[in-house]
Amino acid sequence: MASSVKGNSRLSIAMERTGQWIFSQEIPSDVMVEVGEANFSLHKFMLVAKSNHIRKLVLESTEPDLTRINLSDIPGGPETFEKAAKFCYGVNFEITVQNVAALRCAAEYLEMTDKYCDNNLTGRTEDFLTQVALSSLSGAIVVLKSCEELLPIAEDLKIVHRCVDVATSKASIEASFPSRTPTNWWTEELAILDVEFFGRFITAMKLRGAKSLIVASAIITYAEKWLRDLVRDHSGTGANSAVSNDSALRIRQRELLEAIVSLLPSEKAALPINFLCCLLRSATFVKASSACKTELEKRISVILEHVTVDDLLVLSFTYDGERLFDLESVRKIISGFVEKEKSGAVFNAGDFREVCSAAMVRVGKTVDAYLGEIATCVDLSISKFNGIANLVPKGARKVDDDLYRAVDIYLKAHPNLDEIEREKVCSVMDALKLSYEARVHASQNKRLPVQIVLHALYYDQLKLRSGVDENEMMQDAVTTRSQVQQDVSLARENESLRTELLRMKMYISDLQKSGPAAKGSLGAATTSSGKGGGGPRKGTFFSSVSKKLGKLNPFKQGSKDDTSNIMDEGVDITKPRRRRFSIS
Repeated sequence: MASSVKGNSRLSIAMERTGQWIFSQEIPSDVMVEVGEANFSLHKFMLVAKSNHIRKLVLESTEPDLTRINLSDIPGGPETFEKAAKFCYGVNFEITVQNVAALRCAAEYLEMTDKYCDNNLTGRTEDFLTQVALSSLSGAIVVLKSCEELLPIAEDLKIVHRCVDVATSKASIEASFPSRTPTNWWTEELAILDVEFFGRFITAMKLRGAKSLIVASAIITYAEKWLRDLVRDHSGTGANSAVSNDSALRIRQRELLEAIVSLLPSEKAALPINFLCCLLRSATFVKASSACKTELEKRISVILEHVTVDDLLVLSFTYDGERLFDLESVRKIISGFVEKEKSGAVFNAGDFREVCSAAMVRVGKTVDAYLGEIATCVDLSISKFNGIANLVPKGARKVDDDLYRAVDIYLKAHPNLDEIEREKVCSVMDALKLSYEARVHASQNKRLPVQIVLHALYYDQLKLRSGVDENEMMQDAVTTRSQVQQDVSLARENESLRTELLRMKMYISDLQKSGPAAKGSLGAATTSSGKGGGGPRKGTFFSSVSKKLGKLNPFKQGSKDDTSNIMDEGVDITKPRRRRFSIS
């Protein structure tokens, strides 16, 4: 019912408008032209005089007297046909930048060319396009916008190509030599275009060699206009979770976002990182393609040194800020930046584990501060927390104070963790790299595992005993850890030697119990070995044991009790001395 009322309304309006310049004629109309839902009562001889297409329809009609003509497929619809009919009747009307493309396409459809009739509609619209509409950047953009509903005929007539060519040429000049303020006024006007024509404009700008910053400026303005709720306002109004991912709105947002990402300039640093982070969160929200998300992650990773905590939080939380949204993208971004820094360190023949660039140090501080912000989330697992913290190389943190703060916040927000789980959380930081204030706090922090508290106390005691300055102690932290590892290795070697001493004691005891026969044979073996005066001297069993015992000496320069240099010449195996070998 509503559609019929609407159609009758349009019909009556069309008849009324037509009557204003037709019914005043004394000759009654003889043809009804149908254009969609509108009907126009006109005169065939007036239309045939200007339109070769209508003349063909009349001549080729099988009806003896053609009274109805259907032109519903005319470009521009009823409004454009009405202006074309006025032109046929010689009624004045205004050609504007808004309707010139439609009139040009309608003239082509009706074959209202200069070959058929001098000074016809085709020539009039072409003159206006060339002399007026395409003489300015604003006019070219408006005409290009009007062509969106005139495809494919506007494409065939090269109107789209001409508009894009003029617009890119004048936009390049305007970007280099602004004629008004603000200097990016033209990007606002460009944002009226559909994404397809906008993409053609951006592609043409790139082919002209436009600077990446100019292209980026146009893309940012366009994205903020068409994805305002997702990218600019961060209000989530257009991101209502109740909207299905398969809804028309979500599909439209997804297609638009993927198209915008595909238009980004090749220079990675041309776009600000906060804008890229907003795009990535929008891509995650609307479930854009993996290729789209990967491209954004790579671009953010390249310029991660400029990232702020707020930028990372934009990626992590939902639009209402109530729950964690996407930590996987953050992990990929940080990992990509670290790999890039590793490649640079290898190229420069540096040790990435010990020395990191200033950019890596800045990123490390930002990541630690970011961990402190997300640590309060109760649904943040230990594996995800540690996974992000461990991405930053140890050398990128001169002190672990910021990381300790994040760990403490996490432990406070998750009070039900057992001792083992708390140790896992604390494993990401190094207690020897805490500042004095942080160590004092850690030594009194009941949330920390006992092991971490002992490490902090041990380091303070070591500092007090050595009397070394705090900065020097921080520099010697690596040396201290290395010495501890050496002590552990020495303890293991000591244990193996203790086992060998036990075996030696049992061997001597068996010799003493074997009797004179064994002693004689052993003495004969000793005498025979000693007769080779000129040959190299072979070490006895006791000398080899003495050398192994010397390894237990912790002093590298030796001592008066070092047995490694004892000669075995005067040792009588048959009458061994009474010697007590300590195995303690």
